Amino acid sequence: MLSKLGKIAILAIDCPKNIQLLINKGNTMDKLNIRKLIVILVHSLVGWALCGATMGIGMAVTYLENALIIHAIAAPIIFAIISLIYYRKFNYNTPLHTAIVFVSLVVFMDVFFVAFLIEKSFEMFTSILGTWIPFALIFISTYLTGLYAKK
Repeated sequence: MLSKLGKIAILAIDCPKNIQLLINKGNTMDKLNIRKLIVILVHSLVGWALCGATMGIGMAVTYLENALIIHAIAAPIIFAIISLIYYRKFNYNTPLHTAIVFVSLVVFMDVFFVAFLIEKSFEMFTSILGTWIPFALIFISTYLTGLYAKK
């Protein structure tokens, strides 16, 4: 009998045929649930990329401090727009769940892609303005947009 990891590895090899059998804590997820997860993650990834572009452009045309302020203002606006699009077209989850997924992906990408691979330093996480305020504002704007969209 294969372990869960073994089953997932086998399914990953033949992913297109078996994606509906992907194991998650002993339960199976169907294609629809995988599709919903992908939709949420893609929306979040687009928001993260736009925030990254905001920082990249900001750092190219102004000082770091100004770029961080612009990013802190732009991040919740970007995510409010993206989450409004998501809620109006898909709305698969509650506002709280969606906000958690959105901010979790942003944190994940900042930790593993930006800090670990690009900057090779985790110093960015010492900046309240640079990371923690935008994370909080992304969560709040996504959550409040979801509440607004449910009305």
